[in-house]
Amino acid sequence: MKKTHYYLIHIQYLGFRFSGWQKQPGQKTIHLMVDKTVQFVLKHDRFKTLGGSRTDAKVSANQAVFELFVDFPIEMDSFLAEFDTNLPSDIRATKMESVDEKFNIIQSNKQKAYRYFFTCGPKPHPFSVSLIAYFNGELDIELMKEGAKLFEGKHFFKTYCTKPNEHSRLTRTIDRCEIIENDIYTANFFPKQSWVLCIESKGFLRNQVRLIMGQLVRLGRGEINLDYIRKTLELDTQEVVVDIAPGSGLQLYRIDYDLISS
Repeated sequence: MKKTHYYLIHIQYLGFRFSGWQKQPGQKTIHLMVDKTVQFVLKHDRFKTLGGSRTDAKVSANQAVFELFVDFPIEMDSFLAEFDTNLPSDIRATKMESVDEKFNIIQSNKQKAYRYFFTCGPKPHPFSVSLIAYFNGELDIELMKEGAKLFEGKHFFKTYCTKPNEHSRLTRTIDRCEIIENDIYTANFFPKQSWVLCIESKGFLRNQVRLIMGQLVRLGRGEINLDYIRKTLELDTQEVVVDIAPGSGLQLYRIDYDLISS
């Protein structure tokens, strides 16, 4: 059936109890819950949804977008309200807008911003672990800040990609990569001090952000130095990074398309 109407729906979600965005047999995923809820609201299955970005298990999103394809027009205000009401409490729909058939949610020019929240030192309250990753022991945060800046610019990121293939575009440009103190989220059960890795680019490789974060933790523990990070970004590098940071600290913070507002 030809789909003739196209809508973008913005959502937020806490990923801690989900196995990522993509549908998987026998797993509870964000895409599965989205489709179940759309079908409940529309009262039929003559639609298609396509996500703008896949997230892994336990990864959250402050702003994610998916496209809804249907063969009839939708009254957006009423649909969005009913869709949001029937989503589980850890998924929220915030905005809906119409696009045309020329818009491609996968190929259209976009900018992604990820945030990785973390802490160290004394073990924090267990309630915080759904948003803030905990790394045991002390970390040299100032050295980690220096290390983060090394990833900015155009580099060869083969070392920071899980299972690349012959089609993977391994040279990427990171527009921002820095560690700052966390003043984005607060709660009385959060650790006294936490930090955020802020990283932004037009596109990321599989597990790239979590592999970078894992490398920065190794740097903060004194297991590697800044020169080693520089070496992993060279075209002839043979280094392999296996330390991948937990998914629960990662958040798709913002995704900006040329055709939609942020």
